[in-house]
Amino acid sequence: MVEPISDAQVAILAGGLGLRLRPITEKIPKPMIEVSGKPILEWQLLWFKESGFRRFVFLVGYKREVIMNYFGDGSSWGVEIRYSVEEEPLGTGGALRNAFEKIDAPIILMSNGDIVTTLDPRRLADTLLGNRGDTDIVIASVELPSPYGVLDVGPEGRIRAFIEKPRLRNTWINAGVYAMVRDMVGEAPRKGDLEKTLFPQKAKEGRVRAVLYPDTPWISVDSFKDIKEAEKIIGRRAQS
Repeated sequence: MVEPISDAQVAILAGGLGLRLRPITEKIPKPMIEVSGKPILEWQLLWFKESGFRRFVFLVGYKREVIMNYFGDGSSWGVEIRYSVEEEPLGTGGALRNAFEKIDAPIILMSNGDIVTTLDPRRLADTLLGNRGDTDIVIASVELPSPYGVLDVGPEGRIRAFIEKPRLRNTWINAGVYAMVRDMVGEAPRKGDLEKTLFPQKAKEGRVRAVLYPDTPWISVDSFKDIKEAEKIIGRRAQS
């Protein structure tokens, strides 16, 4: 059993409409889509709990009653869950700012509510703690998954291999999982996305770090095809 982390909270963005996943999301919010028998949001809760995180704030909006009725106060999972409600879409930054009064820990872990991965979120908190004074935000970064098959082309144009949708080496993307100091919650915009406001601003100030996760399974569930890929990742987690 991993030792619980008492001075951190996890904020999960769980208000997504999931328009590309209709008709499923006509009745439930996107993070409640089932993957291998459980909602994505439940897999996320279990994933963070495995790394020692026990305190959660769910940032909810669309169809929020589905999430609140399912999880309640979190006691059935051995965790604490608070809820921050958006009455209108506020963007990732606005949703975080709206949750300011629900967040009282010095360290915040934040995740998009449609992510399925095996990356270790504790590394983000450890990196933030290890660089106090010059770092406010730490971003998980995974290798870009190619949407297409890649050809290995040799001399004279001869194809040596077909590589089905590889991870592109040394091409890193934002994995949608972050760690930050609590002060950043108060600096988030009241409306708008962190990726377009606070993160670029702090990067210019040199106060953002990346933690790289090479060869790490990761998917943002945006389509029905992505659900199948997410099931494969859950299967790998179960075997590890």
